[in-house]
Amino acid sequence: MKFTTLTNALLLAGTVAAAPGTAIRRARAARQSKPLNPVDGLTALGGPNNSHVQYSGNWAGAVLVGTGYTSVTGTFTVPTPTTDGSGSAWVGIDGDTCGTAILQTGIDWTKSGSSITYDAWYEWYPDYAYDFSGISLAAGDVVTVTVTATSKTGGTAVIKNTSTGKTVTHSFSNEASTGSLCETNAEWIVEDFDSGGTQVSFANFGTVSFTGASAVQSGTKVGVTGASIIDIKQGTTVLTDCSLSGSSGVTCKYV
Repeated sequence: MKFTTLTNALLLAGTVAAAPGTAIRRARAARQSKPLNPVDGLTALGGPNNSHVQYSGNWAGAVLVGTGYTSVTGTFTVPTPTTDGSGSAWVGIDGDTCGTAILQTGIDWTKSGSSITYDAWYEWYPDYAYDFSGISLAAGDVVTVTVTATSKTGGTAVIKNTSTGKTVTHSFSNEASTGSLCETNAEWIVEDFDSGGTQVSFANFGTVSFTGASAVQSGTKVGVTGASIIDIKQGTTVLTDCSLSGSSGVTCKYV
């Protein structure tokens, strides 16, 4: 089920301290990813790997649709936004054809004037996102993000900053009351996320390229070949240009 109507809004002001990871779960300014919000259906897209592109109000990237997806991973370089606003890059399970839950982890960036801040987070939608503690991020750092479902109501989120050698992990369990996974989607996404119930102003993030992008489907490792391409379109303006690169690359550019 693809659903959720999002409203564009200015980025909410204010800074909230990061939650202490697995010890206490506290949302940062009610930051939340949402399921894919399709806006225009499918449009033909040329290229050997790109079978079609779908426009969304909030997601850009690549999504595999099938059954039995239990792990997703990818590596990217922390971008430097050049306009005021925010955005995020993450990997996840579900949220496209399954909207009951999303297991995801990634990073956010926010530019306000000359200040740029980054946060690392984990989320089991429809609960809010929670910040990891004990990990720092800077523009140019190379990070690997991985989610693994151990069941449809439990799993892990892992972020490794390979530039600093720091790894943080959060474990989920008994999330049935929050929402159960379908394990029908694997995704590598740049998102215009929600904060405080409204969509943030989407910053020009330059380029985010996921490398080593892979998933585990029914016990077998698979790449991104055959994934659906998604670009963000708000109003009449297309804001991203995403594509696949070989069997293990997903690149999204701000346009």
